[in-house]
Amino acid sequence: MRLSMNGMVRSGVAAGAIALALAANAVQAQDAAAPQEAAASETVDDANAIVVIGTPGGAGVRKQDASYAITTINEAALERISPKSTAEVFTLVPGVWAESSSGVAGANIDVRGLPGGSDAPWVTMSLNGAPIYGTESLSFMDNSSIFRTDETIASTEAAHGGPNAVFSNGEVGVTLNFNLKKGGETTEGRVKLSATDYGMARADAVISGPLGHDLYYMIGGYVQQSPGIRDAQFKSEKGRQISAQLTKKFDNGEISIWTRVTDDHGQWYLPMALNTGNDLGTFSQLGNATRYATLQVGPNETKTYDFARGRGWKGSLSGLNLKFDLGGGWSVRDNLSYTNGNADTLGFVPDGSPIRVSALQAANPALGTIKTAGGVTLNANDWIQNYGHWVVEKKIESFTNDLSVNFHSGINNFTAGYYRADWSADDFWTLGNAVPVQNVQNGDLLQSGITCGMLASAGSGSSCFHYGIRSSGDAQVNAIYLADSVQVTDKLRIDLGVRHQWLALDYVIDSNDSGTYGYPDGTVNQRNHVTAKKFAYSAAANYAFDPHLGVFLRYSKGYRYPNFDDLRSGNQNVFGVSQLEGGVKYSSQLLSLYATAFYNKNNNFDSTVGSVVANSQFKTRAYGLELDGNLRLGAFGFATLATLQNAKVTASSTPAQVGNEVLRQPKYQIRLSPSYDVTVGTVKVSLFGAASFIGARWSDLANTSRLPAYTKLDLGAQAKLDSGLFFSVRADNLNNSHGLTEGDPRNPATPNGRPILGRSVLFSLGYDF
Repeated sequence: MRLSMNGMVRSGVAAGAIALALAANAVQAQDAAAPQEAAASETVDDANAIVVIGTPGGAGVRKQDASYAITTINEAALERISPKSTAEVFTLVPGVWAESSSGVAGANIDVRGLPGGSDAPWVTMSLNGAPIYGTESLSFMDNSSIFRTDETIASTEAAHGGPNAVFSNGEVGVTLNFNLKKGGETTEGRVKLSATDYGMARADAVISGPLGHDLYYMIGGYVQQSPGIRDAQFKSEKGRQISAQLTKKFDNGEISIWTRVTDDHGQWYLPMALNTGNDLGTFSQLGNATRYATLQVGPNETKTYDFARGRGWKGSLSGLNLKFDLGGGWSVRDNLSYTNGNADTLGFVPDGSPIRVSALQAANPALGTIKTAGGVTLNANDWIQNYGHWVVEKKIESFTNDLSVNFHSGINNFTAGYYRADWSADDFWTLGNAVPVQNVQNGDLLQSGITCGMLASAGSGSSCFHYGIRSSGDAQVNAIYLADSVQVTDKLRIDLGVRHQWLALDYVIDSNDSGTYGYPDGTVNQRNHVTAKKFAYSAAANYAFDPHLGVFLRYSKGYRYPNFDDLRSGNQNVFGVSQLEGGVKYSSQLLSLYATAFYNKNNNFDSTVGSVVANSQFKTRAYGLELDGNLRLGAFGFATLATLQNAKVTASSTPAQVGNEVLRQPKYQIRLSPSYDVTVGTVKVSLFGAASFIGARWSDLANTSRLPAYTKLDLGAQAKLDSGLFFSVRADNLNNSHGLTEGDPRNPATPNGRPILGRSVLFSLGYDF
């Protein structure tokens, strides 16, 4: 169904909140009171942290007792990494490979060897336990692109594998959940000003406290701007956000209503030529000369775009959470979210390899002297390259609701739930549109009359393609799930879960790939109505030797359902993934260690190149080990995160790919994070750092373009005064590593690649009250 339902959703949320409040008042006289959930831990690895992801209806479980791999990230840990994008939070989650080198949005994120290579097909993002969009990702939009971290986040948790296929939105990879801060009995807050050595300025603020009898508030946000580490000669990163949450507590539960309004975008960082002498940590081809482009968007229509808009999110996330103890062992929970806005992408994308001016002159003798559009004469050894102005306008909407009822009696804890999601995406694309430019920082266009085709005939390998679409898609999911947890003995617990999901997608597309123009041609090429239904399940045994040591074993079977972009590529398949996991959990005052081994098989998958066309179908298997450890010896701390994995193609529609490594994912990722905390007089001083070691990867499924291993070093310090004042400094990529996260996904044969961002330093000054 079409999601033109803003008024209906707003009315439904308001009516639901009123009805639930009345119901709560009616039952709050009962004697049974809801147990209070533990506050967020002050350490990354707190075994007593209560996690809600991966649990029936988000009921919560102590981290040490979870029968699956779970990572908890507290506010202090998030502050120490100071993520430039939400995708960078995944650097603290073992088993996940996040390519956050694209800027504030547009990361590629892969999980446990499951094949991807574009966007984030195995990742769900949640806020307060509710998915922020109905499917894991779309072309040019992973879930992290429509979320920004700030001081309103209380804690973060990630469930990798395990019960996600039953309790998340049906995906089988990783679910990353952010919990907003809630108000309490005391008014408290923070004001923070930040600046960087590359010109970023940012102000953050948050305040929370009581409003009246058992009514609490939280409000906060940020405003920031920056030319970016890859300076485009203008403010290429701009953003602002405001979040608010109201919480009403009752004797037997609580209701929270929240909203988050965001307008944040930044330059889309793309692969660049690696052989032309440009600084790989700061280079940007985009600049004042190429900032504006007038593109044909219809048969007799043009539009001028400002590429300072970059890639980002302008919209809102809103929701409602309730939890009530109904007495007699019965409880109810509901997590609702509503998302509405624009996730647009404007980028300057390379097309083919750079060539020398002399090669262009040799292939086109009549050209003579080559100049830029600004009149600068180029010499024979100067580099030139084709770049294209790509535009993706994407209007999205999503409504999700997860309602569950729980009955707990004796050794048995049973949950029944109903999940509903409706989402839509309306797209306009014009891709390709390549023009020749001088390949220098913020390079100018070449003189009029020099075309993409001329560079192609001179050996650049450019495709000079054009591709455009106009599409509308609507989807709906209904799912029911059942879960039972049985405490067989004091030490042994069995967890079981099953989910039946029904999917319906409608998708209409007007596309053009004639190669002559990059706009829809007015003819509807596809009309799709696709339905699917599947059972997913998960079963686990958890054994606690004592309060400090436990083990678990879990088997899960889940599915990846098709999305709108799959239908565009002709794929209507539902792909199954089976996974076996086993883990050891140890925690004490000095040491905590969580080790999880996994083995998964993916029965089929479509690989895409550049989010445009499918190139093969294949099966994979992966096995590996995840480590999450923390040692504390007095003032010294030492944290370790590691992922070791082996992921191979076991069958493919392209036989030569069988036996190859799954594209883009390293065999190892290791992060070592020492820290030292000491009090000097009345000042608490923290010194911290991290060394990340990333293994080599293949840029493509054919395993022809290898991305070398690299190391990245970070270092920081913070000082906090008793008065509430604090100061911090953090150096990111201190060794100025030029590690590559991808080659050229559209043409692996080119010498193009996307390096991580170069060295930068962040300074912050703030006040806690």
